[in-house]
Amino acid sequence: MPISRQPLSVAIITLNAASQLAACLHSARFADEIVVVDSGSTDGTQALAVQHGARVIQQEWLGFGRQKQFAVEAAQHDWVLCLDADERVTPDLQASIEQTLQAPATGAFRSPRCNRFLGRYLKHGEGYPDWSLRLFDRRQARWSNDAVHEKVETDCPIGELAGDLLHDSAESLASYLTKQNRYTTLAAEMALASGKRASFGRIVVSPLIRFIKFYLIRQGFRDGLPGLIHITIGCFNSFIKYSKMLERQNSDAALR
Repeated sequence: MPISRQPLSVAIITLNAASQLAACLHSARFADEIVVVDSGSTDGTQALAVQHGARVIQQEWLGFGRQKQFAVEAAQHDWVLCLDADERVTPDLQASIEQTLQAPATGAFRSPRCNRFLGRYLKHGEGYPDWSLRLFDRRQARWSNDAVHEKVETDCPIGELAGDLLHDSAESLASYLTKQNRYTTLAAEMALASGKRASFGRIVVSPLIRFIKFYLIRQGFRDGLPGLIHITIGCFNSFIKYSKMLERQNSDAALR
């Protein structure tokens, strides 16, 4: 007789994700429910989700943190696994989740996320283990309201799951860079809103520290050329974020 576990909802937010969503939904089919919150897809994403047995809700875009929290609150069950459309649950991670939910030791769990970049799954540096808190009891944790770089906030101890969450983005390098440009703008706005300020030191030192930490200490060089390109873009993002902050600071100062 199988051992019972806590019922589980999978929550996914989407926008024009038809090319990626099927694999994600297939990997999450072990859950008791899948809820997809879509913000206006025009590529058949909603119909695809329904075909795979998901419950689809239409919701205008609220920002990453608020959109994901909306999906969590729309779920039927208190235990929720949050996924992005380009992520897949590996069999090892599924087994770990199901075992954990038989008798959860805490209210929130993180798992290593393995990122595919330029055709290679990164296993070192900034790309791995990329710990991601995605499984939690919504009575004890929730998504932050951040427009980008959102995170799950909780006061309970954070447990760890075995098995990787695969991040298998099929986007081109050009679209990846376009997204990073948008993210750095949002990150700069968030930093300024929280009272942080850019300076010459931060603009120069932040990318350097990032390179030393992830490419050298965390051995990103072992991921070959994709690893080098990945950390180079990451360092450039740090440089651009602080540069955008400085531009905004100078603009605000000129208006005074």
